[in-house]
Amino acid sequence: MSVKRWSMYMMLFVSIATCKVNAQQHLDPEYIKVTNERASKIVEKLELSNPEKEQAVTTIIAQQYRNLSKIHDERDSKIEAVKNSDLSKDQQSKEIGKLKSKADKLVSKLHKSYLKSLNKQLSEDKVSGVKDGMTYGVLPLTYAGYLDMLPNLTEKQKKMIYDNLIEAREHAIDGGSSKEKHAWFGKFKGRINNNLSADGYDLHKESKDWHERVKKREKNKL
Repeated sequence: MSVKRWSMYMMLFVSIATCKVNAQQHLDPEYIKVTNERASKIVEKLELSNPEKEQAVTTIIAQQYRNLSKIHDERDSKIEAVKNSDLSKDQQSKEIGKLKSKADKLVSKLHKSYLKSLNKQLSEDKVSGVKDGMTYGVLPLTYAGYLDMLPNLTEKQKKMIYDNLIEAREHAIDGGSSKEKHAWFGKFKGRINNNLSADGYDLHKESKDWHERVKKREKNKL
């Protein structure tokens, strides 16, 4: 066997072995159990009252968790390899940027197909419920918090807050960790706060006053 053919053979062997390792990692029974349970808890809150539909939606959500994890894990593994390579800092930065860009494109494609699958099974408000379930209910909690903190908001300001939180949630459902999901909401809350500040709100004072009101409210319940 020639050196060239041997080299190609070894590359193919390594590629196949890597694929098998990744497949085993993402088909681990315990991992599948965790994603199924996570999806089941989300579906339970939708109150679909249809066992077949519940199972179908649970399968879609669980598979989405696994698909996202595969993309994120492969991206992070390759980034770690680049960081540990002999490449210069500049070259590392460029390679990492390419890896992140490639992963983002895969996630974006997956995002569209996922929502398409959900929309075939659920109404718009139920799909929204799935998104809230995947993001720990941060949107409704945060929106309610703003309304409670700033009772004199105009309808235009309320819409601005809600629209930004909707956009944050759309990104957050693709996050690979709790930290990443919350980071998206943090980013868009920054935008919201900048807009409110531009409208004349002193958010530091408003927040302080609000926390005092909440404390009194809780105290009165006792």
